[in-house]
Amino acid sequence: MTSERAEWRLVAIVGHKELKAATASRWFWMWVVAFVGLAAVLVAVALPGSRIAAQAGFGRTAASLVTLVQIIVPLMGLTLGALAIAGPRERGALRFLLSHPVNRTEAFWGIYLGHAAALAIAAGAGFGVAGVVTALRGVPAGVGTFLWIAMLSWVLAVAMLGVGMLVSVLSGRSAAALGVAVFVWLLLVFIGDLGLMGTAAATRMPVAVLFGVALANPVEAFRLASLTALAGSLDALGPAGTYAIDRLGDRLGVALLSVLALWVAVPAIVAWRRFAGRADL
Repeated sequence: MTSERAEWRLVAIVGHKELKAATASRWFWMWVVAFVGLAAVLVAVALPGSRIAAQAGFGRTAASLVTLVQIIVPLMGLTLGALAIAGPRERGALRFLLSHPVNRTEAFWGIYLGHAAALAIAAGAGFGVAGVVTALRGVPAGVGTFLWIAMLSWVLAVAMLGVGMLVSVLSGRSAAALGVAVFVWLLLVFIGDLGLMGTAAATRMPVAVLFGVALANPVEAFRLASLTALAGSLDALGPAGTYAIDRLGDRLGVALLSVLALWVAVPAIVAWRRFAGRADL
């Protein structure tokens, strides 16, 4: 089944349908409203007139946005991905889709790309509102850096979408898929900066091991890639980030982007192969 070839016109048609379905979902709008609202409040509080801005300015504000993304965006991608296959399969919509002249490869990648486009809308909305608030407060901001962090946020969301779709393909019901997705989110987020710092302090974990665990985590890879783009924010990297700069130097950015690229590609490809070979759809 995995040898099926995709006709990209059909993938685009399925993707457009899935984009409309995703943006009509209450889950999607719940995350968009939460992300946009929290980003706007965070930027409004942290810009001129507040103690945080007086001490650190835009760099500290952007670092706070990165922290917000670490929490909201992975959960957004995981939950949308978890419902992408299991939900339609429960309702019979997936079987109906495959009853048309659409093979499983075209169906899977159409669903994947439609949800990835929906996540681009969500990320664009959150950072767009944050950018507008920044401009209205008259704060000079690095537009290139801001756009770079927004793009990395979307890449993280797509990586988590692939993980969520893998969970969705392997799960029998949407409720089970959602439960596993939330568990994966807790694992990735709390194994991240706070969890690593606590574990390192309690167990005296070597910095090299700490860095290796951080580098393998897509949420931490996103954080380090974003914060290294912020001038004057190296203090926010923590011991793993400082060790990474000392160890890899100019190659750190390439290493972090490679980690994110692997997290985008591998779960999605594994999910596709499992979906294409599964008999009980």
